[in-house]
Amino acid sequence: MRTLRIAAAALIVCTALVACAGQDAGDGSAAPTGAPSVTDLPTPDPTGAVPPPVDPVDPTAPLTKPGTRPGGPPQPTSTSEMTLTGRVESGVEPGCLLLDGYLLLGGPREVLTAGASVTVTGRPAPGLMTTCQQGTPFQVASAKPA
Repeated sequence: MRTLRIAAAALIVCTALVACAGQDAGDGSAAPTGAPSVTDLPTPDPTGAVPPPVDPVDPTAPLTKPGTRPGGPPQPTSTSEMTLTGRVESGVEPGCLLLDGYLLLGGPREVLTAGASVTVTGRPAPGLMTTCQQGTPFQVASAKPA
């Protein structure tokens, strides 16, 4: 008797699964509602040709004017000494200080604090790697309150 109940339950489950598997979207495809069928997907170009870019750009042309870069101060063309005056800002990373888009490196920390108006003298160091992730590195030689 127990075997008959198990067999009957298995038969009902199998019948339900077969009935669910046989349902389709009504157009002959078995894709679920809202999903594109395989025939709706774009087909690649059989010749292997790459389509031209939407906005062609001359790959040999510079992306920006020499001496500038997007979102930052002018890129110095030399590393000659410069004097900057302004208000020091905190960077996105702890301990990083910025002045007019330059990342201040070194100098007296009692003078170089966030919010202070200062005059600093030093040299840009655009090739120097830092962990601050913003600003052009600027090696401070001297700093005083403005």
